[in-house]
Amino acid sequence: MPRPHRPRRIMQGLGGRVYHPLGSPPGRTERVVLTLDQLEAIRLADVEGLYQDAAADRMGVSRATFGRIIAEARRVVGDALVNGKAIEIAGGVVDESPSLPPQGGHGRGWGRRRRFHGGDGRPRG
Repeated sequence: MPRPHRPRRIMQGLGGRVYHPLGSPPGRTERVVLTLDQLEAIRLADVEGLYQDAAADRMGVSRATFGRIIAEARRVVGDALVNGKAIEIAGGVVDESPSLPPQGGHGRGWGRRRRFHGGDGRPRG
């Protein structure tokens, strides 16, 4: 059983919007769903030009998770543009926060976990 998703921080909620190709009837066009966290990933990486590490900190996720989110978001948008599909912005496990996350650690509000090995008490890892 997979772990439940942790809410991802987003700065602006744009849920409930649909963008469709010009000249196509909105009700008859096939739709793809772009989640709010995918939209935020596009905003941070492509609009603000942040590197994945900084963008991941802003969203409160790991860099690897951010990489998966942005890759899927770009796939969804590319599919819609190339195949003439409507883009519906909705859903996702998000935390709409007007402020930036706290600094330090991974931007999640706690420090890095340290592992101890042996009896000397020196951190390892």
